[in-house]
Amino acid sequence: MADKHDEKRGEKPEIERDAFEREVTTDLDEETPDRPKGMALHTRILIGLAIGVVAGITVNALFGGEHPRVTWIVTNITEPVGQLFLRLLLMIVVPLVFSSLVVGVAGIGDIRKLGRIGLKSFAYCLIISAISVVIGLTLANTIRPGERIDPDTKAKLEQRFGGDAQKRVEDQKKLSEGNKDSALLQVVKTLVPSNPVAAVASETPNMLHLMFFALIIGVAVTLIPFETSAPFLKGLQALYEITAKIIEMIMKFAPYAVACLLFNNTARFGLDLLQALGWFIVTVILGLSLHMFVVYSLSVYFLSRINPLEFFRRIKTVILTAFSTSSSNATLPTALRVSEENLGVPQHINSFVLTVGATANQNGTALYEGVTVLFLAQLAGVDLSLGQQLMVVYLAILGGIGTAGVPSGSIPFIIGVLATINVNPALIAIILGVDRILDMCRTTLNVAGDITAATYVARSEGYQLLTHHTPAIVHAGEAHPVKK
Repeated sequence: MADKHDEKRGEKPEIERDAFEREVTTDLDEETPDRPKGMALHTRILIGLAIGVVAGITVNALFGGEHPRVTWIVTNITEPVGQLFLRLLLMIVVPLVFSSLVVGVAGIGDIRKLGRIGLKSFAYCLIISAISVVIGLTLANTIRPGERIDPDTKAKLEQRFGGDAQKRVEDQKKLSEGNKDSALLQVVKTLVPSNPVAAVASETPNMLHLMFFALIIGVAVTLIPFETSAPFLKGLQALYEITAKIIEMIMKFAPYAVACLLFNNTARFGLDLLQALGWFIVTVILGLSLHMFVVYSLSVYFLSRINPLEFFRRIKTVILTAFSTSSSNATLPTALRVSEENLGVPQHINSFVLTVGATANQNGTALYEGVTVLFLAQLAGVDLSLGQQLMVVYLAILGGIGTAGVPSGSIPFIIGVLATINVNPALIAIILGVDRILDMCRTTLNVAGDITAATYVARSEGYQLLTHHTPAIVHAGEAHPVKK
């Protein structure tokens, strides 16, 4: 049930649908009540996206993706700018996830309630992921894109991307051979860090380890007197607010970075690669579109009680950021802000569901993996039985949970599944050229799915959405009142 501060929530005014975007387009100084200036943030990002696509396709058509001038522009201008934006967002993910998850769990305040929220989140993600894979496999069996690709095109793609594919296959083989642990021990090592500092002190931090550590600390905070934990929680709340301000600063740079990121991709692959793999791309995008606009729309309408059009309007900046960066982790900071400020998901639920969902709820990735495996099997002339396809469904759902929220994070998993069903893993070369553009599409679905999960859990816990709610830090204090 909702807390006592929300008993009269029906009388609260509805929050603005673009509250976060308005905040970013004002002066960053919170003491200055400036009005938004110029075009809305999402409009500028959309313009940047269009400029990047048009410029990239034009340059590719005129010079080709391998032309020295194109390579120089990408290497020395657009790629550094795009990487700067990505790295700035990834830079704040670790402090943001840790602070928001600890404060969020502490804000829930009750171990039983935490378990209930966790169970709802897990069940929702599992069911939605299963639906996404079934949609993907149904389309792959209906359209059969692997039987529609020209043999000459297949040979050219294998020759063009074969070296990269072989390296990825060998890396995955070494990783598999080096792992001699039992299945249960692998699960333990995947979830529980032996050294939480080492888990995040790398170029690609282990988010599952970070989240488990933050979850344990949050649970411990709820079990000790509030007067003891208050300074710690206030410090983490301050860290959360600081990272939120950094997000505003970074997002002002987003339109320019988006143009560069899209230019990098389109200038290199052009339209010829899209045409060569047209049926595969159509199958993937059709599946992602059905899941986004049908399954998610039904979910937010019936479970979250939000008009689907209103829902998508309110998360448009998250959608554009996810599409541009191809990274659930890089989009997480924006998703946390937009979900709370534009949709009114309470901070303690928002923090728990979205941070866990960025790694564990990958609907788009699960769908893509299922379609890709069937496509390459059809291409190899391997007719998968119903039992093998059900195994692909099972593996794709697991892969959606375990896949890293970074660009091309699903490739190692696909290689492993191909080996399991006796399809040559080197065939991954066929799709490497278009993986990044499809990665952008499936990341968009992943992040939108996280937000639908957050709105569902909030609504099921008795909160009315599209209104303001008490911050998690206040919930934590009320859960452990100071004794006088």
